[in-house]
Amino acid sequence: MSRVKMHISVSLDGFVAGPDQSLDNPLGIGGERLHDWVIPLAAWRSMHRLEGGAVNASTAVVEEVSANVGATVMGRNMFGGGPGPWKGDWKGWWGDDPPFHTPVFVLTHHARDPLVMNGGTTFYFVTDGVASALDRAREAAGGKDVQVGGGADAARQFLAGHLLDEIEIHLVPLLLGSGARLLDNLPTDLQLDPIRTIGAPGVTHLKYRVVK
Repeated sequence: MSRVKMHISVSLDGFVAGPDQSLDNPLGIGGERLHDWVIPLAAWRSMHRLEGGAVNASTAVVEEVSANVGATVMGRNMFGGGPGPWKGDWKGWWGDDPPFHTPVFVLTHHARDPLVMNGGTTFYFVTDGVASALDRAREAAGGKDVQVGGGADAARQFLAGHLLDEIEIHLVPLLLGSGARLLDNLPTDLQLDPIRTIGAPGVTHLKYRVVK
């Protein structure tokens, strides 16, 4: 069965990015450390066409996250390029061969033609909200899962709209102090049932089912 799932790294004090995000520092001050647990993994490196890497208790989590994904939805901040109308020919943070290898639907207020990349990734820019982006992603996924990415605002919209089936929080023992917080201003009727907890080097993986 097709699922709408999200996974996201979060600091111990609840932030998915640090303060002062910018084009030069997209995850804010200290925010890059949220991904120190995943970047050395062979499972992550293979998605980015890199060789070698470590294997540990996070390996199965990363492999599961990327399995059976037919389309992806992400916010403008995750795709990047700065706020406001599109400037220049920004193509995302990932080079000519992004690691998604699926259609990707980017939430934005500013229209833009689809961007065809190498390796099966095409970015589509959706200006009429998360529900529309999800409908298009489900159709493109062809029965496979839809993966929802950050940033924090996009994640909160999916949570607030009860649009997710599952969320996995990669809890990193790091204090950022301020920045973009994941779980602010969410409806009090949002219910999460725990599925599993996995401890691994530098991270604890907390997987939940979203109660509909």
